[in-house]
Amino acid sequence: MSIVQFAKKRHSAKAFDPNRKIPAGVIAELRELLRFSPSSVNSQPWHFVLASTDAGKARIAKAAEAGFPYNVSKIVDASHVLVLCTRTAITEAHLEALLAQEEHDGRFANADAKAGQRGSRLSYSDLHRYDLKDAQHWMDKQVYLALGTLLLGAATFEIDAVPMEGFNAKVLDEELGLRAKGFTSTVLVGLGYSGAGDFNAKLPKSRLPEATVFTDI
Repeated sequence: MSIVQFAKKRHSAKAFDPNRKIPAGVIAELRELLRFSPSSVNSQPWHFVLASTDAGKARIAKAAEAGFPYNVSKIVDASHVLVLCTRTAITEAHLEALLAQEEHDGRFANADAKAGQRGSRLSYSDLHRYDLKDAQHWMDKQVYLALGTLLLGAATFEIDAVPMEGFNAKVLDEELGLRAKGFTSTVLVGLGYSGAGDFNAKLPKSRLPEATVFTDI
């Protein structure tokens, strides 16, 4: 099956089979997909919390109970739930950690190459921190690149998924102690296998026609 066929087949699952669990090997692959997601200037401004136990999923579900009760079952019945988190600040420590990892991984041929990478990433970071003043929004964009990677990747393993913005981030941040660690919850993803109540699995895909969404020049 081609990647386009997987994209056309995937859907946002509205109900999961609570009795089916994703194999550990597949979860390991999805973790690597997330870790290798693209981000602007390799900024990687994220952290991922993975819940695989009933207790862990129940903690996440607390953030949906008030205001978003329709998402509770998608959380507790899923095989696994991911909380995709965004950094709350672009810190110098994070920038230096990125540089050190890149050096460890052999990305710099010499000191000039390392200095160039430091300067390039600092330039973009400072642009969003001090000039555009949209650093949080910029970092959220990178997290959504990871979300897209995860959703399409899950489809290639025939894993059903549903992204959820319907939750109380303040409640979840407190429950998981995220803000003390320099992160905030941005989007949830339930992963598993479609259940009996997943009406969306039976509906045809609907997208605007190619002529509407593309312009060839």
